[in-house]
Amino acid sequence: MKLFSCQSCQQILYFESVQCTRCGHTLAFLQDRGVVSAIEPASSKLLAATGSSWTAADDANAKYRLCRNYTEHGVCNWAVRADDPSAYCRACRLNRLIPNLDAPETKEAWHRLEIAKRRVLYTLFELRLPVEAPSERSGGLQFDFLRDSDAPNVPRVSTGHSEGIITINIAEADDPFREKMRVQMGEAYRTVLGHFRHEIGHYYWGRLVRTTSRLSDFRARFGDETRNYAAARQSHYAVGAPADWPLHFVSAYASMHPWEDWAETWAHYLHIVDTFETARAYGLSLGPAKAVTRWQEPPSTARQMAPPSFEDLMGGWIPLTMALNSLNRSMGMKDFYPFVLSNAAIDKLRFVHETVRFASTAAEPSGWGR
Repeated sequence: MKLFSCQSCQQILYFESVQCTRCGHTLAFLQDRGVVSAIEPASSKLLAATGSSWTAADDANAKYRLCRNYTEHGVCNWAVRADDPSAYCRACRLNRLIPNLDAPETKEAWHRLEIAKRRVLYTLFELRLPVEAPSERSGGLQFDFLRDSDAPNVPRVSTGHSEGIITINIAEADDPFREKMRVQMGEAYRTVLGHFRHEIGHYYWGRLVRTTSRLSDFRARFGDETRNYAAARQSHYAVGAPADWPLHFVSAYASMHPWEDWAETWAHYLHIVDTFETARAYGLSLGPAKAVTRWQEPPSTARQMAPPSFEDLMGGWIPLTMALNSLNRSMGMKDFYPFVLSNAAIDKLRFVHETVRFASTAAEPSGWGR
């Protein structure tokens, strides 16, 4: 993710920031610009004339309203343009179901999920991938945030994807629960953000691969997705991953079925491009000199998150993760990136990269301006 700064005092900001700690300005993510911005209350005359309650600090003509989930629940920090008919920002209008907010801990869990969701959507918009709500496209993207029922004999909420609907069990926002599940499942990595990236991968398999000319190339790398999924799942949990899975997959879970292999690889690709952009924004220079030079000096019209080539991306990623893993070990912490990418896994990442690049250049890409 790129760096953001306050337009009033130039203080560095986080993507989730809602108030500048230096000058006190209210902050909001302006979805049409793709930036976190200082905003100022609109004059009573402007409010009466346009219905906008805020203006950008650096442009009084840029008029906004805060997302309804910002003003009512404090779980969002995005704004919408004054002329946008929706009360919700582009991220929140994708929500189909949210949990009952009677319990304070439920609201906090939802907030953590929203933070992860907006980070994923930021990446998708930066990569110019299509992001449409059901009102814009049949089978469009939706989110259900649910909690397990206390009633007896009611099945637990399963995190997953089905025909455009991504369901997340809000228990995943609880660190002890998630760590317990990580250990039980034998996973090296389990985060809320990782869940979103994985499940959104299932969605984009249907959007970018399933009915396209890329399907045959997908099968050549990932296998035949028509293989019985239920049987593959049952076998995976009964027997486990094959002993040689590190030679072929990004994770043990990816070995279960071609759909999961794609979703895991997709998630890793988003890990890579987002983390690499953040490192570049902070001026970290690791990797081949040629690759670093090209990344540090992109053309002014280039998208921040679009690497010039897959070779440049991987050429920088591997030394970056080695350095970050070493830093974590110096602090007595687990590896930042606990994975070793085999040649087969890298080839699958290349396929994801090419799929993203192809989709981003298709007609009428999404992007921030919409």
